[in-house]
Amino acid sequence: MEVKTASFEKTASPKTTTVSGAEAVIKCLLEEGVDTLYGYPGGAIMPVYDELYKYQKQIHHVLTRHEQAATHAAQGYARVSGKVGVAMATSGPGATNLVTGIADAQIDSTPMVCITGQVGSHLLGSDAFQETDIIGISTPITKWNYQITRAEEIPEVLAKAFFIARSGRPGPVLIDITKDAQFASLDFSYKKCSGIRSYKPIPKIDPNQIEKAAQAINNAKRPMIVFGQGVILGGAEELFKQVVEKSGVPAAWTILGLSALPTDHPLNVGMVGMHGNYGPNVLTNECDVLIAIGMRFDDRVTGNLEKYAKQAKVIHFEIDPAEINKNVYADIPVLGNVNETLRVLLEHLKPNKHEAWHQRFKEHYKIEFDKVIKNDLNAERGKIGMAEVIDEINTCSNGNAVVVSDVGQHQMATCRYTKFNQTRSNVTSGGLGTMGFALPAAIGAKMGAPKRDVVAIIGDGGYQMTIQELGTIFQTKVPVKIVVLNNDFLGMVRQWQQLFFEKRYASTEMINPDFITIAKGYHIKARQVSERANLKDAVKEMMESDEAYFLEVKVEQEENVFPMVPTGASVSDIRLE
Repeated sequence: MEVKTASFEKTASPKTTTVSGAEAVIKCLLEEGVDTLYGYPGGAIMPVYDELYKYQKQIHHVLTRHEQAATHAAQGYARVSGKVGVAMATSGPGATNLVTGIADAQIDSTPMVCITGQVGSHLLGSDAFQETDIIGISTPITKWNYQITRAEEIPEVLAKAFFIARSGRPGPVLIDITKDAQFASLDFSYKKCSGIRSYKPIPKIDPNQIEKAAQAINNAKRPMIVFGQGVILGGAEELFKQVVEKSGVPAAWTILGLSALPTDHPLNVGMVGMHGNYGPNVLTNECDVLIAIGMRFDDRVTGNLEKYAKQAKVIHFEIDPAEINKNVYADIPVLGNVNETLRVLLEHLKPNKHEAWHQRFKEHYKIEFDKVIKNDLNAERGKIGMAEVIDEINTCSNGNAVVVSDVGQHQMATCRYTKFNQTRSNVTSGGLGTMGFALPAAIGAKMGAPKRDVVAIIGDGGYQMTIQELGTIFQTKVPVKIVVLNNDFLGMVRQWQQLFFEKRYASTEMINPDFITIAKGYHIKARQVSERANLKDAVKEMMESDEAYFLEVKVEQEENVFPMVPTGASVSDIRLE
């Protein structure tokens, strides 16, 4: 995306004051309504941190223990609050440590602005101490990036950064500021950016396409909706619910679409994808009209594209033109923000129920329940199962908690079994699949939704990738609930090794530390459960705690997550065992 030389459409200019470039950065953040900032100081960003010291009452800076954690915390904050998350780091390794979180935010469409310090402009390209070309490094994984070398650029560039990060399909922006630009003075005035000539974040709606979509839906005998995070990002949850209820179309979700529609809604038929529900996967290849809303046909959703929904007329509601026909051909593409396109669609839809078609989903659910779900929730088997833990959390939260999951088997169990009544409640790393995401993301999520319970559900492998953020929890006193489902394995990889590599468990068995002692070292309440009889009481104690709480649950070591679509297989070939 190239917008660096584009002109602006701005609000009226306020009066100017003379400040340093570093103070201008802080003033820009305040103008954009930033109240929370995650970061880690260092030499090249020190002037900004020095100014930040003077603004402690206006901006809460959270010192994470690693720069990657700053980006994940900013993501968690953004995902639950709907605001732009902000992370800050120094040059060199500080900047490169942001890369994983930036890539994660890019593929999951999370609005984030990252600010990095850089060596003085006279040293650029000289391999100076802690110099890296973070602009070159981050170009493929940002929505936009820019290097500031003159103080007077700061207000205009940061205004553009926030506009780009939050507009259209959201994403991460990185602004790199040389140290001399931070020290230099400028006459500061701030004008919020409301448009860029070469950048059109929301495509113009074509009413004819929406009418065609409505006609196809009205005439369909076996229609099916697959909805993604676009519904949430567009703020269209209530409108989407009206569309589903009026049309009577069964609706299935991607993992990032989860919570856009209440889990127990009668037209919510479950999750699609590799570890999704049996019915929506199989019936994807039996529907006559497939309505994709705010989703991008990721490979984990579609399985083998050569065998994906070939019988169906595909309608694709999407804000990003690049996603149309990228993976799945759309017979009827509908461009625009779903908050606008669904509003028009609703007017053209005819009421329907599709009772016979719904019965097919119920029949498939019964098959899955008997083969998978009943066993997952079986309180009489040996070791505790992952789904049992999720179910106890559901009981205590009544479906109102924000649940942040890491990546692996526990992530799939969490998405499959957590109950949600509210939107912006499921926070997970979808497209990049970043282990270590959950603990710092939960910190940001709790700060973004301070009145809601926030529960992080993590595997023993991913937990140790960012375990140092217990220090951030200790210092900030943020009351997150941390659940580690410990099976002493890298569980998802082990499952694949069992199913496809003849049980050759190469480098997947974990010899773990004493997690309880580590948590107590950070003065966090901690408890371990290995017996089912103690699980209910432990979860209840955790959920009722007013402070941060760590719960380790020793779960079945070689439990597998089913259903499962094997790599390269059709969604119709989903395995139940």
